[in-house]
Amino acid sequence: MHSEELKASLIISVYKDVHFLEQVMKSLELQTWRGFEVIISEDGDSLEMRDYVRQIDSTFPIQHLTQEDLGWRKNRALNRAIKSAKTEWLVFIDGDCVLHPRFMEFHFKLSNRNSILAGKRIKLDPETSNELIEGKLPLSKMNRLIVGKFRKISRKGGQFVEEGIFIDPTGPFGFIPKVRKMRNLKGCNMSFHRSAIEAINGFNEDYIKPAVGEDIDLVWRFQGLGFHLVSLRNLAVQYHLYHKESWIEQEDNMEIMRRNQKLQEYVCKNGLEKK
Repeated sequence: MHSEELKASLIISVYKDVHFLEQVMKSLELQTWRGFEVIISEDGDSLEMRDYVRQIDSTFPIQHLTQEDLGWRKNRALNRAIKSAKTEWLVFIDGDCVLHPRFMEFHFKLSNRNSILAGKRIKLDPETSNELIEGKLPLSKMNRLIVGKFRKISRKGGQFVEEGIFIDPTGPFGFIPKVRKMRNLKGCNMSFHRSAIEAINGFNEDYIKPAVGEDIDLVWRFQGLGFHLVSLRNLAVQYHLYHKESWIEQEDNMEIMRRNQKLQEYVCKNGLEKK
């Protein structure tokens, strides 16, 4: 695909985990809408990741961006990805989130210069996650399985299971996505026009710990400049592969955000451009 045919850039945030990224890449090949490039945004420079990306057999153009591994600098990596993107519509996911086949379709179909598209994800239980990774559970059967085994998945450790159900907006339950709103952003499932993120000067690189700075901080800054959230719940569905999560104390991040909110600093100083 030539760059003039590209309509969106899918930015995938990764850190070392090739095994999960492989599953994400497989889900890209099943997308119903295909007018996008892929940017693998690595917060580090792993030899294993380089070797994996080098051998990917993809029908999409791929960029692999790396940076020295100096601790959590995801926001810096994301700003670099934005600058490197060849299109105006930017979609963001994490490298442990497998995509429903119509994920990219809805992220582009509902794109609007003044809208910030916001989706969620189901956190799979260990058993379902392993079955998906091992190929025992085809992606095409995920929706039926989640609907049929909703309670079982929840009992076995799945979270936000309702977010894993795709609802066709033209079907009898198409009204449901229309009434489900979003008040916040998830960095693993969001998209917006380049002009929107440039208006707030990108991700704030003052954040050097996970969470808050990569999504929550964006909301009030976007809204302060007149942008509004549009929900993609049950439309742009993604499946978060199971892994143990380490909790990071958020007080430092929250203090940065509260200070900037008090100053109404919608345009950060340490972002795409350094001010």
